[in-house]
Amino acid sequence: MSGAARADDHAHGHDHGGHGQDAHGHGSFKDYVTGFVLSVILTAIPFWLVMGNVIDDKLVTGVVILGLAVVQIVVHMIYFLHMNTKSEGGWTFLALIFTITLVLITLCGSIWVMHHLNTNMMPISAEEMRHAP
Repeated sequence: MSGAARADDHAHGHDHGGHGQDAHGHGSFKDYVTGFVLSVILTAIPFWLVMGNVIDDKLVTGVVILGLAVVQIVVHMIYFLHMNTKSEGGWTFLALIFTITLVLITLCGSIWVMHHLNTNMMPISAEEMRHAP
């Protein structure tokens, strides 16, 4: 095989190792099916919880749904994004931790600011509104 033919075979940037997976850690068909089935289950359970009014306490229902959402995020990262501590020398995992940290700081800070703004706002009655300048 000539050098040009070999370059054309790998022009798309993947090194196929012959084991059904390439060097980038792409999953097999079984991995994709497993991820899909888990995603469907993790979507159906919250739907059933809400539509069937299974748990009477709305707060508990919300917490359970948020927990299942976190599990579904992990399923997507493992089965579809192929993220683990070994891919790309761990840099992908470190970037994920950094992103999660920034998102948590942003979300917690936003909730904190909104809570304190709501707490510190002075309520204005309809009577006070009529006499406002």
